[in-house]
Amino acid sequence: MDTLLTFWIPLLFSSLALGGYLEHDQDVLIPHDWTHVGRVDPTEELELTFALKQHNGDMLEEILRRVSDPDSAFYGKHLTLEEVSFIVRPTELTQKVVDRWLQSHGITNCLTVHTRDFLQCTMTAKVAETLLPGSKFHRYIRDGHTFVRSSAPYSVHDDVHQHLDFVGGLHRLPPKGQDLFKTLSNRKQKQVKRGVHLGVTPSILRARYNLTATDVGTAQNNSQAVAQFLEQYYSPADLAEFMGIYGRSFKHLSQVDRVVGTQGAGKAGIEASLDVEYIMSTGANISTWVFTNPGRHESQEPFLQWMVLLSNMSDLPWVHTISYGDDEDSLSTAYMMRINTEFMKAGVRGISLLFASGDSGAGCKHFGKDQNSFRPSFPASSPYVTTVGGTSFKNPFKVTFEVTDYISGGGFSNVFKMPDYQASAVDGYLKTVAATLPPKTYYNTSGRAYPDMAALSDNYWVVINRVPVPWVSGTSASTPVVGGILSLINDQRLLKGLPALGFLNPRLYKLKGQALFDVTEGCHLACLDEQVQGKGFCAAPSWDPVTGWGTPNYPELLAALLAE
Repeated sequence: MDTLLTFWIPLLFSSLALGGYLEHDQDVLIPHDWTHVGRVDPTEELELTFALKQHNGDMLEEILRRVSDPDSAFYGKHLTLEEVSFIVRPTELTQKVVDRWLQSHGITNCLTVHTRDFLQCTMTAKVAETLLPGSKFHRYIRDGHTFVRSSAPYSVHDDVHQHLDFVGGLHRLPPKGQDLFKTLSNRKQKQVKRGVHLGVTPSILRARYNLTATDVGTAQNNSQAVAQFLEQYYSPADLAEFMGIYGRSFKHLSQVDRVVGTQGAGKAGIEASLDVEYIMSTGANISTWVFTNPGRHESQEPFLQWMVLLSNMSDLPWVHTISYGDDEDSLSTAYMMRINTEFMKAGVRGISLLFASGDSGAGCKHFGKDQNSFRPSFPASSPYVTTVGGTSFKNPFKVTFEVTDYISGGGFSNVFKMPDYQASAVDGYLKTVAATLPPKTYYNTSGRAYPDMAALSDNYWVVINRVPVPWVSGTSASTPVVGGILSLINDQRLLKGLPALGFLNPRLYKLKGQALFDVTEGCHLACLDEQVQGKGFCAAPSWDPVTGWGTPNYPELLAALLAE
């Protein structure tokens, strides 16, 4: 029997890929830290998100290339949401086929978005399992959060297969949040001797990155945003106290201008507090929004909900920073490819998306005894976002030059090919450090390499629940810091009548490290095995897959990005 199963299972999954299964490579195993509560009652209502096939993907990618390339005649000629919708909107046939399919199952409670490429529908669990053969909905709980997900792959009717990319709300459970205190617990031992400063604060960041007291926002049409998931809330009182303690040397705002979503009344989350307090410290005096996607409906995917929001809002901040990521190998290719298109849609509108590179170094995937590989993170590995790594001060108590923060995520995608804009830089790195690279079996040298740049990610002070808290670390800190600096540059561009930066990478790589502090010391962590012994990639002159091009030198970066 075992022999027969071994023979038939690969054939089964190859047929799934060709038949009615949209996400045949999606990992449906429930992580061990989620506890199974039981089957969902057939009458219980679920919310599912249907991603309809878009139109003109190649055209969208070409437009993004042109509006993001400073050598193009179309540089900065960004599109409106209406224009993006005209390009990508699904065909009339796709919309009719999907609508007819849903209505044939009695599903009429659906909401769409401006671009018509998402449908969010409510139905009972019984209807959902009939609509999506193979699906079996169960409830799972972790850390007080409950989610409803399918324990088995789902399929769709052959008639609609070609009209859908994926269905959200069946498989992807949110990754465990970054435990910022845990990250720092191993470092705390070294914080014992006296020094010039006892941790990173807004004044330390502004000193290191050469921001003066006058480097604050003044443009009326500028704004920036952070996105939060899973009951991560910031506290207006904490923000006001943080700015009262640490914002005395520069003009700043002490309130968020807009919250999109439902702000909870519970305790503030350290992730949300960190993001808001520090994007408003480097991007000082700039209108700030918070997108909060708690995922309260158990069948929602909070990150996907945020993406859907971006497809439905014509007025959005120019810079968004997101400290969220998941392992590439835990997600289906169809899902990641579609999310990539959503990133392109934002880029052609002039929106800059910054993602944290992660706090696991190169990561590690275990295949068996002595068989490991590095484990890239998504969306950090997307070619259409700017990914931010992390650094530490060489001397942790002085404003000195920076070295690699060993947790800084980085490496090479196993899904997305290397984009043209970075090919030369990555090739230079691989040749320069060829003798000291990890074995090639651990990573894919033809994949999208990340991060693109970096900032300090070690030993931050955060005010949470009215108390200043030290030792907070992670690329969750470096990402909003870079986001705020790019917002300041947008501010000056907008005052001069120039368009917002939009998708930064093509221009960033053409600078070839100009206006950035190059980080050339330190390695990040990886697999603990005999081959690599816990060490992944190391920093090197110019670009590297640990700190990218380096950290921002604000006045020089401003001058470089203001030049036409």
